[in-house]
Amino acid sequence: MLLVIDVGNTNYVLGVYRGEKLIKCWRMATAGVRTADETGIFIHSLFDASDVKASSIEAVIISSVVPDIMYSLSQGIRKYFNIEPMIVSVGMKTGISIRRDNPKGVGADRIVNLVAANEIYGGPAVVIDYGTANTFDVINDRSEFITGLITPGISICADALTQRAAQLPKIEIKKPKTIIAKNTVDSIQAGLVLGHIGQTIYIIERLKDELEMPDMKVIATGGLARVIDPNKKIFDILDPVLTLKGLKILYEKNA
Repeated sequence: MLLVIDVGNTNYVLGVYRGEKLIKCWRMATAGVRTADETGIFIHSLFDASDVKASSIEAVIISSVVPDIMYSLSQGIRKYFNIEPMIVSVGMKTGISIRRDNPKGVGADRIVNLVAANEIYGGPAVVIDYGTANTFDVINDRSEFITGLITPGISICADALTQRAAQLPKIEIKKPKTIIAKNTVDSIQAGLVLGHIGQTIYIIERLKDELEMPDMKVIATGGLARVIDPNKKIFDILDPVLTLKGLKILYEKNA
């Protein structure tokens, strides 16, 4: 079995593949400084509490945008799983070409998402990942990553409001029933969520227009994607585990 790990700024996600099937998935907060022992024991304990045995893991692949935890994570895997993890990095076989000024500067998570979108759904497509930051990345029908945008995520915007405005409360991030807000919480929810929905629709329209790709597929992933399009009118495809699928594909290409 294959253990795939996607480390993000806010959360990291672990998944276990048995053949082609994702049989287990865990999501947790990206912690601060942990030792290799703490990290390895913690991940091992997830298996101890499940019906999947840690001893059945034969390979591990990791994608990370948080360099500070990579030493403890990779060392923890080596020590407690006795496996040398594959790390997503520049020079791997991806099946896509990066048409950017600085290909080495593209985040590993974005590459993994594009690999999955290209292999599973095909281009042209825009892949939107709603996380700490929102990314809008476009791959064409020649498997080329041609452009991408980065915007602040909903959670970052919500945190900024509560940190910089003393009288504004923390709120649950959810789509309001109406834009006609009657209290402070509804006002913040409407501004945050509806504002990001409007941003999403505008960026998609501009990309389709300026790239002359009117039939470009819209593929969404990330923890808050469902908040943006609960009625399934914006996205052609909502794939919550797109990144995990991409990690599996990358492992198979490079094993």
